[in-house]
Amino acid sequence: MSDRVYTVLLYSDDPQVRERMRLAVGPRPAADLSVEFVEASDYAACVRLVDDYEIDLMLLDGEATPGGGIGIARQIKDDRADAPPTCVVIARAADRWLAAYAQVDATLLHPLDPVTTGQTVAELLRSHTPA
Repeated sequence: MSDRVYTVLLYSDDPQVRERMRLAVGPRPAADLSVEFVEASDYAACVRLVDDYEIDLMLLDGEATPGGGIGIARQIKDDRADAPPTCVVIARAADRWLAAYAQVDATLLHPLDPVTTGQTVAELLRSHTPA
C-alpha cells in the first residue's frame, strides 16, 4: 500500500456541491488510495490552484456558474501540456459529447453515487500516476 496522499481539486461555485463531491469521493476512494482536497469556487482560484499545487485530479462541476467545469477543463487542457486528469460532474448524460470535446478524462452524473464516484476517481488516479 502506498503512503502517498493524492490531491484532488474540487471546483464548484456552490459550497454544497463541493461538499457532496468530497463526501462521494471520501478520504479513501479505494483501499490503496488516500486523498486530500483543495477547493475553488471560481475560475481564477481553480487556475491558481493548478498552477501552485501538484494537483493529481480535478473534479469539476459542469453546472457551475459563471464558469462551468467543462469550459475550465478545456481551458486548462489547452493551456497546459501537463494538465492533471479531469472528471466533470454533469446534470445531463447528453452533455457527455461536450465533455469529450473539452478533453475530460471522465464524467459523472448529478446526483453523485459514492460507489461510482470512488471507482472513477481511483481509476483516474491509478491510470495517470507515473510508475
